[in-house]
Amino acid sequence: MTQTLDSVETLSTAMWVLPTPRGALHAFSSPDPTPMQRAVQAMLRDQAAPGLETWRRNHDQGGRMLEQLRERQWVQLLRREVPAPDVRLGDFAQHVIAPLSGERRAVLASDSGFCLGQSGLAQEQAETLSAAAADYSSFAQRQARRGWDDARRVSFHSDPDMLLPDWSFVPFWVDGTGYWLILAGEPLLNNLAMVELVWSIQLAGARFAAPL
Repeated sequence: MTQTLDSVETLSTAMWVLPTPRGALHAFSSPDPTPMQRAVQAMLRDQAAPGLETWRRNHDQGGRMLEQLRERQWVQLLRREVPAPDVRLGDFAQHVIAPLSGERRAVLASDSGFCLGQSGLAQEQAETLSAAAADYSSFAQRQARRGWDDARRVSFHSDPDMLLPDWSFVPFWVDGTGYWLILAGEPLLNNLAMVELVWSIQLAGARFAAPL
């Protein structure tokens, strides 16, 4: 998905629909997605962006879902079909997760602590950060059982002013499987790379699961 997407503001000229980076981030942000989140996830299940009318027929029969998603800026309407990213699983670090970090240093980890890919740092550090993500995943689950669902994301600062994080840990779930993005410096999540990431993982399916 290297080309720029042509968004439109009216339904009259739109033929395809795709999540925005914000929409992808929010749609995959829960292990138990809502109907609205599932409707956005469905836009990334095939080898190309779905046709607008096909998607509405399957997910928006009441006619309100698309309007609500546009109000939240979760979807973009397109004048042309957009293919799925042609990214091999082994190339994730170089082509997908690096642009999500202001320092281009990033790790993709499973929620069990397995390092699935990294960019800009040594393997040992990537594995240490992946293990930390697993620890934080357990912590977040304990807090959720206590009723505090807002403990899922965290940033760490060495600067007392806390202006920019050293590391941010961002969880997401694809088809019930948990992952962590671990990003150095400013997190650049409003980036098409976020769409590419979850789209590629959905298409890869079980082939991208962490080993048992």
